[in-house]
Amino acid sequence: MTSGATDRDRAKADRSDAILRAAARLFAERGFSGVSLEELGNAVGITGPALYRHFAGKQALLGAILVSVSERLLAGGREVAASEIPADERLRELIRFHVDFAVTDADVIRVHDRDLASLTDTDRHTVRRLQREYIDVWTDTLGAIHPDRAHDELRLRAHAAFGLINSTPHSVRGIAAPNDATVRRTLESMAYAALVC
Repeated sequence: MTSGATDRDRAKADRSDAILRAAARLFAERGFSGVSLEELGNAVGITGPALYRHFAGKQALLGAILVSVSERLLAGGREVAASEIPADERLRELIRFHVDFAVTDADVIRVHDRDLASLTDTDRHTVRRLQREYIDVWTDTLGAIHPDRAHDELRLRAHAAFGLINSTPHSVRGIAAPNDATVRRTLESMAYAALVC
């Protein structure tokens, strides 16, 4: 009995993950308002109304995408920041971590850029709070490297690095695969150079 319940729970979690991935791809392609519940269901082999077994609606689905990725970024950033390595190497690890996110989750970045305003107020505030805390992780690391620099300048540097990293997987289409090793190395070296200068 417990095994069956566990299998059902796992299957439901797998289906929810598949819905989130499909929704991120479709929202990235056509925008939140350009995708119907029926299209979202079809993308994962279920009817549109069956989505309500997993999410309260399309807006809840958007919230789940953007809140979960913000939580994942913060958790990963904090894990790097907690490591007992020199600040310079922590910065390199933070950059690697964020580059990996940008090249593997480019759809989510596009959804965030275009559809953040479509979130509920609660989800939007949650995403913004998590993003501020993630920026703080970077700012603290940069502060250890540049103890003489003002906090606002360090935040500006972190935001600029995110802009460089987050936009590149879109801009290289047609030049290289976004997940190409050369793209990763180039992004990592350029972001590091910009942050330590």
